[in-house]
Amino acid sequence: MLGFILFIGIIVLIVFWLISAYNSLVSLRNRREQSFADIDVQLRQRNDLIPALVETVKGYANHEKETLDRVIQARNSVQSAGTISDKIVADNQLTQALSGLRITVEAYPDLKANQNFLQLQNEVSDIENKLAAARRFFNSATTEYNNAVEVFPNNLIAKRYNFSKEPLYSLGNERRAEMNEQPPQIKF
Repeated sequence: MLGFILFIGIIVLIVFWLISAYNSLVSLRNRREQSFADIDVQLRQRNDLIPALVETVKGYANHEKETLDRVIQARNSVQSAGTISDKIVADNQLTQALSGLRITVEAYPDLKANQNFLQLQNEVSDIENKLAAARRFFNSATTEYNNAVEVFPNNLIAKRYNFSKEPLYSLGNERRAEMNEQPPQIKF
């Protein structure tokens, strides 16, 4: 009789542990997805500002059409990206295109003094800072989720219910190598 009660107690503990581990994995996955939704909000705000910034720059830099076209094309890629991985790649391309736009702007001192441009530039800079913070939070949530998926004994439940390791928000190997080879240029 005591053995039977002990056996039932062990079964109940295992069931409670299984439920707790599964619910924890679901919560972590949802937190990761919510943190990427926060990045989406910042990306949308940045994408809404870019046309105004480009139009302001166009007034001063008509012959820099290629740079402006790259920014618009990268912006459109971000908007049309479907998966989180596609959005990460497209956002990295947009960030690179915006860097090219900043270099173009440096060539036009009158543009840098324009109030509308300064306001737009400050708004884009603010959004870039918020994006960086949202990306860090996303990577933190992803790492926490990935750890939970991979550690024993959670990995048994994760495998059974199709929880899998997810990618971090990163520059990618090509962009990282490029940044390591070329330090930022500071011009006065």
